[in-house]
Amino acid sequence: MKKQTFSRRDFVNGCALSFAAGSAISPLEAVAQNMLDPSALPPDYYPPTKQGMRGSHDGSFEVAHEMRDGKKWNALDAGERIYDLVVVGGGLSGLSAAYFFRKQHGPDARILILDNHDDFGGHAKRNEFWHDGQMYLVNGGTLNVEAPQQYNSAAAGLLWELGVDRERYFEKNKKMWSRYGEMGLKGSMFFGHESFGTDKLVVGYGDDPFDVFIEKTPLGDEAKRDAKRLYDDKKDYFPGLSSDEKRSKLAHMSYRDYIMNVVKCHPDVVKLFDSSLLGIFVTAMDAIPAIYCHEMGYPGFAGLNLDEVPPNQLAHEPGGQHGRENTERAESGDPDMYFPDGNATIARLLVRSLIPGAVPGVSMDDVVSSKVDYSLLDRNESKVRIRLNSTVVNVAHVNDREVETHYVLRDQAYSIRSKAVVMACWNPVIPHICSEFSQKQSEALLYGQKSPLVYTGVLVSNWRSFVAAGTSSISAPGGFHPSIGLPPSLELGEYRTSRDPDKPIVVRMSCYFNEPGLSRREQHRIGRNRMLATPFSTFEHHIRDQLSRILGPSGFDDERDILGITVNRWPHGYTYSYNPLFDPDEWAFTTTAERPAVIGRQRLGRIAIANADSAASPHTDAAIGEAFRAVNELLNSA
Repeated sequence: MKKQTFSRRDFVNGCALSFAAGSAISPLEAVAQNMLDPSALPPDYYPPTKQGMRGSHDGSFEVAHEMRDGKKWNALDAGERIYDLVVVGGGLSGLSAAYFFRKQHGPDARILILDNHDDFGGHAKRNEFWHDGQMYLVNGGTLNVEAPQQYNSAAAGLLWELGVDRERYFEKNKKMWSRYGEMGLKGSMFFGHESFGTDKLVVGYGDDPFDVFIEKTPLGDEAKRDAKRLYDDKKDYFPGLSSDEKRSKLAHMSYRDYIMNVVKCHPDVVKLFDSSLLGIFVTAMDAIPAIYCHEMGYPGFAGLNLDEVPPNQLAHEPGGQHGRENTERAESGDPDMYFPDGNATIARLLVRSLIPGAVPGVSMDDVVSSKVDYSLLDRNESKVRIRLNSTVVNVAHVNDREVETHYVLRDQAYSIRSKAVVMACWNPVIPHICSEFSQKQSEALLYGQKSPLVYTGVLVSNWRSFVAAGTSSISAPGGFHPSIGLPPSLELGEYRTSRDPDKPIVVRMSCYFNEPGLSRREQHRIGRNRMLATPFSTFEHHIRDQLSRILGPSGFDDERDILGITVNRWPHGYTYSYNPLFDPDEWAFTTTAERPAVIGRQRLGRIAIANADSAASPHTDAAIGEAFRAVNELLNSA
């Protein structure tokens, strides 16, 4: 069958472009595709202010699921001249790839970034709440710049070029957490009746001596004694074994198994810790190796006398390795950086650099308060363009000089050509988009299961109930949201987190979907399906229920105090990192080229791969570093 040769503009003109009811094309699509002047963009198009279900929102994933299930589309020629680079995915890795490519090829390089969401940034999204003319921010996804002193040269250099001045940042925000402590607020743990038979908030968790804290909990006497023993006992539970042999045993048993079957603690003791690493691994302690917990300072190991981890173990891997690397190295240097909107600040700085005028301002300080002009993201006259609401469904070489990319926008598929493509989407979707990869590489790309997690922002009219309760952060083992708390007390430019308890603030709540008792990959797969089946109404019910049960006695009233809710659902959240309970030790503790991440990221002709999955590390420096690698691979292959 002869390929259609008429262009998208021919197609639209033939439809007598009309925006009355029943028209063939919407104004939003027309604007996004430059068929109309960008001023026609709906004036209320500003995704950061949308509330309800966000993150992987309705409309962002349905086409990808159809593609996974075998659907094919007939693509119309988009009518655009060949690009130098097409980037699949507008997250931090995709935006960074565009930045590095333009830096290497010059300001006239023509680049198109395609993203399936209604906003750029990938997981680095932001939520804006407005009340009485005041803006309140919270991260909608990627939260922080973790272990910034360990950033690879590409990532550290990019942040510096974008204007992220760590010295100035820390000078202004050195009290981001201590300010709450100066107000007398402490960490706390909420014991819910579902897991502990009663509702009780115990303040002092992580701040008071453990033996003082544990006595205030509703645990039974046996569990309290065992918990104290776990902290205080210096018994060697593996007598006669060398340090390396002990490490091997701890690497192949979970922390839950260690507490219950080696230290022989009451099962309720495990509940104290089961939620504490959900924010890192998105599993409870049944799927976290005991050796990881040893390296991260969890109790129960004082009498083992283990040798230190070699300082060069995983020294060149991105981010903090959370129990897999030398603790001294992991905790050295500057603390983590937090922006009021999470790493959406970095995404906005990248867009400001790529598309002048789209994000007003000139510095790290003013970007937080800037309002993005979305009408400037996809214009004919721009060298770099970002096309939102566009799901890529096929990428294939036309010849040894060009690649053709098909994407779906508003139920219609379009085709464009480029001299190169960077796949900056997540790994498991790549074999569905491009059939040219070998079976071995495709299997490697499909190996990791990304972890499902939810970041929720709740704008409340005041935070007086937190002050009355004496807490700023709440751990809720067994709760729907196991992590609840006030945001870091930040100042950047004109933006300042509330300092007055009688003024509004955004409360952060997190929840994680896992399935204890299975492998980590299976937990993520099943959890993802449960997440996608959970409606916004269920999240809202648990938000109101938990806040009322925890803070109601201190004056909180959900009907009166909640002003807005945004639930950021990420069914494909954190990158899968290797774990010796389920993966070979070499994958978890060395940088062997046999890891699926390394096999999967190999360049194929004019198609390169850049994402955090390529580093098997869910960190911002991984996303940036892999973008740098992918662009250099394309440069070297030209």
